[in-house]
Amino acid sequence: MADPRLPELQPVLLDVRELTKDFTRRRWLFSRPRTMRAVDRVSFVVRAGETFGLVGESGSGKTTTSRCILRLTEPTSGEVWFRGENLVTLPAGPLRRTRRHMQLVFQDPYSSLNPRMRAGDIIAEPLVIHRAGSRAARRARVADLLALVGLEPSHASRYPHEFSGGQRQRIAVARALALEPALVIADEPVAALDASLQAQIVNLLVDLQARLGLTYLLISHDLRLVRHVCDRVAVMYLGRIVEMAPASALFGSPRHAYTQALLSAVPSTDAGAGTRRVVFDPRAFDPRAPLREAAPGHWVAG
Repeated sequence: MADPRLPELQPVLLDVRELTKDFTRRRWLFSRPRTMRAVDRVSFVVRAGETFGLVGESGSGKTTTSRCILRLTEPTSGEVWFRGENLVTLPAGPLRRTRRHMQLVFQDPYSSLNPRMRAGDIIAEPLVIHRAGSRAARRARVADLLALVGLEPSHASRYPHEFSGGQRQRIAVARALALEPALVIADEPVAALDASLQAQIVNLLVDLQARLGLTYLLISHDLRLVRHVCDRVAVMYLGRIVEMAPASALFGSPRHAYTQALLSAVPSTDAGAGTRRVVFDPRAFDPRAPLREAAPGHWVAG
């Protein structure tokens, strides 16, 4: 289980401050453009060695937040501090060098791997892009990474279609680890897999964190997964963080009405336990309500 003391023991690795992303769209060709705020003044920190969960329904802004952190999507405003540098203001060259220490594991292993590339070339691609090591050193690194994620070095010569979904996600994880990153952003890493494979990938991620000292930003709508692996959790609704707390506190005593409704929808594994469904009224949501500390380390909007 996650150590509840971890956030207080480790230094801050990622510091997101007032991150905002607006999208401008036209409903029709000649209509007036409309601005939609997908991420609204989001702030949180991720400490070295912890797993920080970002949860919410589809469309709550979780994935857009992660893409803005990496500047795969340019934020409208705000700051993203990583190892003492504000990524939002970094020029392209320094950003590229810094971003090698922040890697992303995508949701769908069926579309995130190039079907025309062999597994070994997929894993080695970050090494080639950043000119890390000789060709022989890269081949050796690929073999080590395949073994690290539970695959055979001989699998390097195979194409993605020759692997199962779980094996493809292992390849995606190996690619993310190629440059020895400090931070791994896992965006719904098991959502596209069968239930029988999900636990295997989750256990792999937990094991890799313990062995390599990784820090995870886990984006998920699977609250049972988040409860199992995360040290702290932030709940997003309509682009805003409405509650943020240690996982034990958030799941044991949720404070915000939206969090309560979200948790009440999780099926219970106890056949004898009754579940009272909480219904959240969107009209009660105040997007201007600031986060306030309701208990030590437990922040709630309102």
